[in-house]
Amino acid sequence: MAEETGKSFARRDRLLEIESKVQKLWAESDVFRAEPKDSPPKPGEKFYGNFPFPYMNGYLHLGHAFSLSKLEFAAAYHRLSGANVLLPFAFHCTGMPIKASADKLTREIEKFGYPPVFPEVKEGENSEAEDKLKGENEASQTQPGGKFKGKKSKAVAKTGDVKFQWQIMQSYGLSDEEIRRFTNPYHWLTFFPPLAVEDLKAFGLGCDWRRTFVTTDMNPYFDSFVRWQMRKLKAMGKIVKDLRYAVYSPLDGQPCADHDRASGEGINPQEYTLIKMEVVSPFPSKMSVLEGKKVYLAAATLRPETMYGQTNCWVLPDGKYGAFEINDTDVFVMTRRAALNCAYQNLSRVSETPTCLVELTGQDLIGLPLRSPLAFNDIIYTLPMLSVLTDKGTGVVTSVPSDSPDDYMALHDLKAKPAFRAKYGVKDEWILPFEIIPIIHHPDFGDKSAEKICIDMKIASQNDKEKLVMAKEKIYKGGFYEGTMIAGEFTGMKVQEAKSLIRNQLLQLEQAVVYSEPEKKVMSRSGDECVVALTDQWYITYGEEEWKKAAEECLASMNLYSDETRHGFEHTLGWLNQWACSRNFGLGTRIPWDEQYLVESLSDSTLYMAYYTVAHMLQGGDMYGADRSLIEPEKLTDEVWDFLFLNGSFPKASEISSSVLNKMKKEFEYWYPFDLRVSGKDLIQNHLTFSIYNHTALMPKHHWPKGFRCNGHIMLNSEKMSKSTGNFRTLRESIQEFSADATRFSLADAGDGMDDANFVFDTANAAILRLTKEISWMEEVFAAESTLRSTSSPLTYADRVFANEMNIAVKMTQKNYSDYMFREALKSGFYDLQAARDEYRLSCGAGGMRRDLLLRFMDIQTRLIAPICPHYSEYVWKDLLHKEGFVVKAGWPVADSPDLTLKMANKYLQDVIVSMRKLLQKQVSGPTKGKKAAPTPQVAPNAGLIFVNEQYDGWKRECLNILKGKFDSVSGTFAPDQEIMSELQNCEFGQAMGAKQLQKLCMPFVRFKKDEVKAVGAQALELKLPFGEIEVLTENADLVKRQLGLEHLDVLSVMDADAVARAGEHAAILNSNPPSPGNPTAIFLSR
Repeated sequence: MAEETGKSFARRDRLLEIESKVQKLWAESDVFRAEPKDSPPKPGEKFYGNFPFPYMNGYLHLGHAFSLSKLEFAAAYHRLSGANVLLPFAFHCTGMPIKASADKLTREIEKFGYPPVFPEVKEGENSEAEDKLKGENEASQTQPGGKFKGKKSKAVAKTGDVKFQWQIMQSYGLSDEEIRRFTNPYHWLTFFPPLAVEDLKAFGLGCDWRRTFVTTDMNPYFDSFVRWQMRKLKAMGKIVKDLRYAVYSPLDGQPCADHDRASGEGINPQEYTLIKMEVVSPFPSKMSVLEGKKVYLAAATLRPETMYGQTNCWVLPDGKYGAFEINDTDVFVMTRRAALNCAYQNLSRVSETPTCLVELTGQDLIGLPLRSPLAFNDIIYTLPMLSVLTDKGTGVVTSVPSDSPDDYMALHDLKAKPAFRAKYGVKDEWILPFEIIPIIHHPDFGDKSAEKICIDMKIASQNDKEKLVMAKEKIYKGGFYEGTMIAGEFTGMKVQEAKSLIRNQLLQLEQAVVYSEPEKKVMSRSGDECVVALTDQWYITYGEEEWKKAAEECLASMNLYSDETRHGFEHTLGWLNQWACSRNFGLGTRIPWDEQYLVESLSDSTLYMAYYTVAHMLQGGDMYGADRSLIEPEKLTDEVWDFLFLNGSFPKASEISSSVLNKMKKEFEYWYPFDLRVSGKDLIQNHLTFSIYNHTALMPKHHWPKGFRCNGHIMLNSEKMSKSTGNFRTLRESIQEFSADATRFSLADAGDGMDDANFVFDTANAAILRLTKEISWMEEVFAAESTLRSTSSPLTYADRVFANEMNIAVKMTQKNYSDYMFREALKSGFYDLQAARDEYRLSCGAGGMRRDLLLRFMDIQTRLIAPICPHYSEYVWKDLLHKEGFVVKAGWPVADSPDLTLKMANKYLQDVIVSMRKLLQKQVSGPTKGKKAAPTPQVAPNAGLIFVNEQYDGWKRECLNILKGKFDSVSGTFAPDQEIMSELQNCEFGQAMGAKQLQKLCMPFVRFKKDEVKAVGAQALELKLPFGEIEVLTENADLVKRQLGLEHLDVLSVMDADAVARAGEHAAILNSNPPSPGNPTAIFLSR
């Protein structure tokens, strides 16, 4: 704990001590072992929930714990409620991050010796090596590293906490000799998963650890399962080999999927048409080396249909370009970044290696005459544009000022500013003769849409970037969907129809080529910037029409717990297409029919929820599958897997006994389908959608997933969790710092929606205090048990209210847990219940609290908080309440239906006490506004008269009767205000009162009552409250006196003339502030 006293540490340490003791008890009794019942489960009798297995290249952190806590709380609630619960957990090791990190260590030993001695990179130095180091380690893995103070060494002074891989491993407290073992990627698999198990057990995860496993071919059983899954998909035509564009890591030599990336997750290839704009000879001296070649400025465009209107070509004057060989005859001028992408798309003389014949700047290219495909101008020129991007496209841009606001304004600026032309050596003949060529009719902006919108929006120059972005969006959208071609051979055709025809024509005439690059920058975990490569590999055919329909059907039947989650899945299903499922670098399972490839890391993790159901019967509780004594992995044939999971025929030729096979099948049939999978929202766009696809392809409908619950990311203390700033915690650190239950408490309090949640350290520290103080209070109660009122004593008003609050807490918390709203469950099942107990203690006064109610409170509170703070609850259950069995399986507490009228009456009572206390304090202190002299001391009143009017009368009665008639109880809405006002004006009292008085008196009351109906329902329109105000106040007179410090208190009806007379000289108060239902008037006196 960051800022604690020794006493606070003692409280935390007591919780840690309790947790250790409770975890030992759980382990001894195997509390979380999940076994199927003999008969199939009825709805609600079983709960199977799971969580995407975390990647094992570091320690688990609070980000993992936050998402996992949603599953843990849900499973614990169902277990507490009597369901048979399965919560398994496994560890993902497939893919390239572990192998990449192992290889980094190897390279660091080779380069810097053993143990390595790293060079210092001092503040202000800018080296490519440092930038590469940052890329390699960015988001690479979770470090435990003390408390992540963000302390910078000289070697990493400029890049924050970026370190060499060796230094990351040192932050784990590992010796050099131990670190050396991590050069073997499989050592990572034996090091981190056991530590994760330790941390999760310390966290109190209710997991059946017999079923845990690691992925990759290190585990022969899971390896067999994945091979079977891939063979099934291929046999169904769901896996094909094809030549496709894929985001690709040149360093790794393979496609870079989402989980292989340090940054850029979710980024896909963006396909362009690369227009070949031929440079007209003779070439300038800087380009003389290119004579004899066909030289093209290669411009990437998303709008090939606009090429008829080209007036020029744009380059960035200061940009770095090169002339790159495409084949033996053709040369493309573009940026090196674009040339690297081309080299991986069969657009380079040397595959995967761009060859530059001459390096150029944008200034070298200005003035080049060009012949461009489809352009009505025979010759156009290369001109400067300051907003050309060299990290997107090729750095060469075609100019079509008729339909591009950017092009129009840039051309306008050059024409209008001779000094601008002179600065870059632009001759008048390169620009002044060129006018806008109308090519597309825009329904809103005519034939010269760019010019029209720039005039309309008063865009002054090409530097007015925000307006230009808005103009571009309007023009492009309307032009594409509703525009009509008015130039070229496709004149009269809709733009969206002509676009593909024009593009195909350009490609067929070899006037353009297809080019692709990442939509945005993508960095691989190996540290290099990714390109898009044309790869011949295995793909899963996600997006195929019939398969997509099945996935949509599955999604429609699932419980997703929020509209935002559903929209995310619908969006993903809309764009998701073929997915590269093979890799040739990293760890994993080999593609069974093409073993040069590995199964990609997001493709071996789509169906394994089924594997959990039989893992313990295959692996015997060994996560690595090293124990082959139960079933040899070679005996797991496709026929066996078909029988277990796909309702296939019994595998008669199997060497596995029929009893074992039937037992495994029964286990699967009992638990499947899974009820809930909890995940961060970032997995909607890949893993979770893949899981839907795979289940619909391979499994019958009754085994399709039932629910996904997605959450946002977690912040720490309202700031992004970050290792570099020190605002970071591993799960292990959080447990050590706060205890497991205080960590869980703060995770529950952090939030439940799709927005990012907030783990607050103060909340965790407050939880330590609350939980330990609650234990102390219970111990004190039991020590003084003889002073409590007996169970046979008459029930007081306070008793009834307290019992009712417990009933409400039980019902509300059950609903909140059922809806997986854990922050609300914490509020209703702990905070509100504590407040009710504290109010009860205060209300009882000298009479004391009733023993059976306190015992019931302890029982209920212990159960309601058990899913969130199970160690605390188990300790209270066994050591303080001396109950049998375990609280985690104690059953949901039984409660009577809440008495909402009693709750309303108590709220009324408490509100009256608060308002009267304020009034009394004001009366005692006297008026202070504007007084300069010291206030005259007031004699403290010792008596009170509370006047009550239990029923509306007069004009308020008439208003309520009219509102009742204008209220639709079915829709819960009122008639329009004009209709209500008209009714008021026409009634007897309205005519007597007049329109002005109606507006002044009645309409505020009407608005108040309408708002009250929204809050409490139609009962707000009744003429009196559903309880007797005089009865409530009279029964609780002692409490009111005690709270206000009065000796005498009378509760009187304002309808009783004799009672009103008792107000004496204070009667004016009743006239100026008359009581009404729910709002009594108090007068304080001295006797």
